[in-house]
Amino acid sequence: MNNRHALHRARVWAACGALLALMACTPLQVVTHRVSPSEASVPAGRYVLDPHHWNVSFDVDHFHYSRFVIRFDKVAAELDWKSGGIEQSTVSATIDAASVNTNVALLDRLVKGPDMFDAARYPEIRFVSTHFVRTGDDKGTLTGDLTVHGTTRPVTLNVTFNGHAPNPLTKQETLGFSADGHFSRAQFGLSKWYPAVGDDVHVAIQAEFVKAPADAAP
Repeated sequence: MNNRHALHRARVWAACGALLALMACTPLQVVTHRVSPSEASVPAGRYVLDPHHWNVSFDVDHFHYSRFVIRFDKVAAELDWKSGGIEQSTVSATIDAASVNTNVALLDRLVKGPDMFDAARYPEIRFVSTHFVRTGDDKGTLTGDLTVHGTTRPVTLNVTFNGHAPNPLTKQETLGFSADGHFSRAQFGLSKWYPAVGDDVHVAIQAEFVKAPADAAP
């Protein structure tokens, strides 16, 4: 009986030790996580926007007091990553125009209404890349066709490749980017409230992409 109790205690302590080791290991892996700055480390394939780790916002001059920020709550994007790196790859993104979020309910209705985005008639804001020009090891300018309010015009974004690595929590292949650029809203037929609201729109983007399920390793 004593031997059985001793064996049971030994197994319990071994299980506890393994659990504690796992608990100690996982936070350490997260805290010490690093990404590779090398584009060559990224497996070729289709990537989609991580639904939990992104931000897309527009900001415009407001009475010369500040840059007023307009965020969007619904965005989808797809990245077709080629083995040649960012210069050979393409990206497309779709913003739900009705998901505008100014943190002011009345203003949300005005911005997505007929005076501005007119989301009922033009439900999507879309960007499709056309070419990339490298300006540094991890930087470049990405030009693409931006469609807002039914009008399509070329817009150029400054893009930084932040790095790639399997996510320590999800184990998914993940890569991240930062981007920003400017466009004239008047060129898209959005001239309402000028000059109280400025014409220059600054776009700010933070995005993490994960390997699409069909392309993910088994």
